[in-house]
Amino acid sequence: MNDDTSISNPAENSGANAEHNLPVYGVGEVSQALKMTVEQTFSRVRVRGEVSGLKRAASGHMYFTLKDDAAVLDGVCWSGTASKMRMQPEDGMEVIVTGRLTTYPARSRYQIVVESFELAGEGALLKLLEDRRRQLAAEGLFDADRKQELPFLPRVIGVVTSPTGSVIRDILHRLADRFPSHVLVWPVLVQGDGAAEQIAAAIEGFNALGADGGAVPRPDLVIVARGGGSLEDLWAFNEEVVVRAAAESDIALISAVGHETDTTLIDFASDQRAPTPTAAAEMAVPVRHELLAQVTDDGARLTAAAHRRLDEGRLRLQGLVRGLPDLGRMVDERTQRLDDWSERLGNALELGIKAKSQELAAAVAGLRKPTHQIAQAGGRLEVEAKALDRAMRERIKDGRQRLDSIGALLESYSYQRVLDRGFALVTDAEGKTVASVASVAAGDDVALRLADGSVGAQITGDGVSSEPKQKPKSKFKSKSKSKPGGGDDRQGSLL
Repeated sequence: MNDDTSISNPAENSGANAEHNLPVYGVGEVSQALKMTVEQTFSRVRVRGEVSGLKRAASGHMYFTLKDDAAVLDGVCWSGTASKMRMQPEDGMEVIVTGRLTTYPARSRYQIVVESFELAGEGALLKLLEDRRRQLAAEGLFDADRKQELPFLPRVIGVVTSPTGSVIRDILHRLADRFPSHVLVWPVLVQGDGAAEQIAAAIEGFNALGADGGAVPRPDLVIVARGGGSLEDLWAFNEEVVVRAAAESDIALISAVGHETDTTLIDFASDQRAPTPTAAAEMAVPVRHELLAQVTDDGARLTAAAHRRLDEGRLRLQGLVRGLPDLGRMVDERTQRLDDWSERLGNALELGIKAKSQELAAAVAGLRKPTHQIAQAGGRLEVEAKALDRAMRERIKDGRQRLDSIGALLESYSYQRVLDRGFALVTDAEGKTVASVASVAAGDDVALRLADGSVGAQITGDGVSSEPKQKPKSKFKSKSKSKPGGGDDRQGSLL
């Protein structure tokens, strides 16, 4: 035995060999194995729990968790499934989901891929129903001012219901008993997937029909009806799409869903709620024989009233006739009075004409001859003409004297009189007056206009200012002697 030989514990050696015999897996392999195991074991399960943390991604997928008192389970609903769901989940809703369990390896978590939702129990449905009712009421869809009055006698009635149920038979039978009417039936599903969409489309379809009386007439009244059932069976009439279609209907709408104790949201949005489909038919039309009886009674009463009014008028007329005078006697009296007035009128005309003739003769006798009046007027005209002539002569004489005086004054102001006194008017070659020595220079030709004519001249010297040069100031101030009359008269007077 060599010193290098070591003695090992058989037990220890067997444990070590066992560990080394376990296969080594990668993380992905373990995750894949778990995924397959979970999916094969729980390929289709139904799980009950409360929805929490619901999120809708931009892709359309829904992510949430299901929880109860003991555990939490992640859930996912792909966009294709979520878009087709009749009931949309909300936080706090207790549901039963159907789907398959799988794992999410990226986070080492397991989750359920949901294929369908359903509410867990009637209490959850009632809570959802109440929440939806409050939401729609807050939007004003149930307001009383939105509701229309039902037509008294609709010509066409549209019915939205299942074509195979007893509801349509009850409605048609009741309408035939009360007042036969033209009925249009729009067949729809009244429960299950797609029922709400079909009901809403039927209401909108009736409203979309033309009012011009085409091939399919537009109803004057729409009845949405279904027989009784559980809350789940009637749920299609609680869907928001149906409630909004009923509230926005331009045609008056009666809801007749379930029995008298059943209440759905369409009942709040409709214009009138009927406890049963049969009651809806009774609300839609009156009873024909009752209308006929009423019309007959009203006709009889109207005829009796007319006869009574005629009798009263006849009696009144007879009473008035008795109070009238004899018409023949009145005509005779009026004729006699007319004859009397005609005779008086003739006499009055003859006398009036004679009196006016006398007045005219007297007036003519008092008139003077026109020749005498013409002679007098001619004399006055001659006198007035002479006076006018004298006045004109005096006016012309005064005007001539004033004109002579003004002419003499104007002549005295003329520059010609200044020239007569020996002054000359100097003008340059262009005929402009030379008023300053600064405006001419040596060699310029000028004209001198005198009293008896004009002569030419030429400037021989430089221009010299006419103003005297100032003398040097003296240290002593001297009093200047002024000529009597004041002013500088070196130029002389022009006048």
